[in-house]
Amino acid sequence: MLYRTMKKTGDELSVLGFGCMRLPRKGMGIDEERAVNQIRYAVDHGVNYLDTALMYPGSEQLLGRALADGYREKVKLATKLPHMLVTSREDMDRMLDLQLKTLKTDHIDYYLIHSLTSGEGWGKMKSLGVADFLDAAKADGRIVNAGFSAHCAVGTFKEIVDDYDWDFCQIQYNYLDEMNQAGTEGLMYAASKGLGVVVMEPLRGGYLAGNPPAPVQAVWDEADVKRTPAEWALRWIWNHPEVTVVLSGMNEEQHIEENIRIASEACPNSLTEKELEIVDRAAEAYRETNRVGCTGCRYCMPCPAGVNIPGCFEAYNTDGGTLQSKVMYQLRVGGKMDGATPAYASLCKNCGKCVKVCPQHLPIPQHLSEVAKEYETFGARLIGGITVYALRLMRWNTMRKA
Repeated sequence: MLYRTMKKTGDELSVLGFGCMRLPRKGMGIDEERAVNQIRYAVDHGVNYLDTALMYPGSEQLLGRALADGYREKVKLATKLPHMLVTSREDMDRMLDLQLKTLKTDHIDYYLIHSLTSGEGWGKMKSLGVADFLDAAKADGRIVNAGFSAHCAVGTFKEIVDDYDWDFCQIQYNYLDEMNQAGTEGLMYAASKGLGVVVMEPLRGGYLAGNPPAPVQAVWDEADVKRTPAEWALRWIWNHPEVTVVLSGMNEEQHIEENIRIASEACPNSLTEKELEIVDRAAEAYRETNRVGCTGCRYCMPCPAGVNIPGCFEAYNTDGGTLQSKVMYQLRVGGKMDGATPAYASLCKNCGKCVKVCPQHLPIPQHLSEVAKEYETFGARLIGGITVYALRLMRWNTMRKA
């Protein structure tokens, strides 16, 4: 296992982190015996960064059990404060104390504000006193390092980076998202400020693993060294020295073994120019198979009508049409995650401004109408409403336990 240093803390962290959102399932819940065995196997083979969240049903409870028998002392534990459930300064302390109890520990090594998707979400947390909360929790030892995870545009991301003395951050990053969300620009910015960077969604929820479209596989077949699509994706991220840890939501024993092997070999700046060019071509081949060839460059933004154009297309392209993609659309584009102003595709006024500046020369209004037709149906909006209700129910249940 290779390790990299978290800049502000000096911690030597495994380049591979175990993401505990997608633990193996059995019936309606987590397959506890299998999940515990998987986590302990990974730790025994060098993984020392484990990531969970209150919002991942059953994950913190499972991890509390998995880290018994001396395993807690072998790892750095990361979990998150769900800002979408917070309505007061007191909520923050109550949730953290509940998490400590659930995880059966007296401190969280890496504590994050969970999934900031807009400036509104961060603004709400600031107004409720999150800076005071983090300072106090660090001072009394309940948390060691403070960070945030983000799915927001790079401009907002930079503002959040500059707005508190963070130790680290967590971003979605892979070779299809170089210009999407924080992207490469955000990665470099956070690193320049001394923050450690944890990467989530290196495989875009599995989209970049498995069996790729034929045009993509044809590109991989041209490489001198044969690798799986997952290995190409992971090695591309680890090639960036600015990245500290890459999280993988591992739930298959074979995948855990493969990822540990790759994480023992993938050094910074180890890909050749030819290999980097192959990854670039694979990314282009993926985009050509997407329903919309958007790169996430954001030249089309801001939209005069308030549409989150890249966000609409990201949801539309990622496993397009699935229940998960529609939920993400409602949460992020619809502002249901953090109370942001809705930025739906249907808000488009067909002004044409975006078409004039799009480097890909995409008929953006036409594609937005396609997104609205599929993602803003009664059923899709019902999913959004159910999601909001589920969040409220989760808050009630969390506060009851706390």
